[in-house]
Amino acid sequence: MRINTNVQSLAAQEAATQTQNTMRGSLEKLGTGLEINKARDDGSGLSIADKLRTQASSIGQAVKNGNAAITMMQMADKAMQEQSSILDTVKTKLVQAATGTTSDEGRHAIAKDITKLLDQLNNIAGTTNYNGTYLLQKDSGDSAGAAQITFKMGENSGDDIKTVSAGRIQANVTGLSLTSLKKMVSAENGESVGSAGKDFTQSKADLMLKSLDRALSKLDSMRGDYGSTQVQLESSVRNLETSYTNIKASESVIRDVDYAK
Repeated sequence: MRINTNVQSLAAQEAATQTQNTMRGSLEKLGTGLEINKARDDGSGLSIADKLRTQASSIGQAVKNGNAAITMMQMADKAMQEQSSILDTVKTKLVQAATGTTSDEGRHAIAKDITKLLDQLNNIAGTTNYNGTYLLQKDSGDSAGAAQITFKMGENSGDDIKTVSAGRIQANVTGLSLTSLKKMVSAENGESVGSAGKDFTQSKADLMLKSLDRALSKLDSMRGDYGSTQVQLESSVRNLETSYTNIKASESVIRDVDYAK
């Protein structure tokens, strides 16, 4: 009979301590909703779950990038839609100026209208920007073509979607090859050398119709370029959203606690 060491008591204490630790761990998991709260719970699982969480966060940001980019493309499209409407009006006025029933005085008045319309065309190109990024020309003071825009659409280097090459989008009088028309109607308005009824004649108005048709086609092409980029962005966003959902589900299997268990 041993009386100095109460083995049964020690065993009971050990069992009680283990039970208490297990209860503490269970309550922690129930309280946080996580199966893994620290590395000792599951070191390898924690490493995998953390990598999945980082991947999901990056993809989530890429989705936000894509939605912002789509908004940018929509802004450019709306601006060019208005420009297309302006060119339609200009062509209508050229048709009016190119008929024999319109007097020199009438053509002079039409030239004033066309001048204002082309000025507005340039104004739209020089003011359309998204957070300082100009979409229809280089910037507000430079009528050269717009810079290429790169959108980060993934978690890795090189996961990018780009707009057309720099200089391709130039939705202003110069870029649409309407400089000759602009000079002609400006001269008619006395902004440069010329006199009423001589610079903007019936025959010249008729010739300018071809320039308007080419300008409309060119503007539609630019608009189509941005439209194609928008389609690409929308497809990428849908794919990223699916990836995000699947990755979060995978992380949940590893990290989240099973309450029933």
